[in-house]
Amino acid sequence: MATPENNKNQLQIQLRPDMADGKYSNLAMIGHGPNEFLIDFIFAAPGMPQAPVVSRVIMSPENAKQLMFAITDNVKKYEAQFGEILPRGNNNTIGNN
Repeated sequence: MATPENNKNQLQIQLRPDMADGKYSNLAMIGHGPNEFLIDFIFAAPGMPQAPVVSRVIMSPENAKQLMFAITDNVKKYEAQFGEILPRGNNNTIGNN
């Protein structure tokens, strides 16, 4: 059970109204240097010659690895509930730089 003292140390996450709608992405490009990972989230519309970056996230290697673990855990939970996620014919939805 959480005590009032433990509640003091919890991070309070706030979602600004301008961020609440989110951004849709169907492509991600990932690059890295010695000190950071860059993840560009892109929306590629069918038939369009250009695809805008809708969000860029820059994080430390340690945080990138924690994100990888969190995504892996959530994909396992999703598949347990809804079934296996099968790759589509074109597997170019995630790119590595």
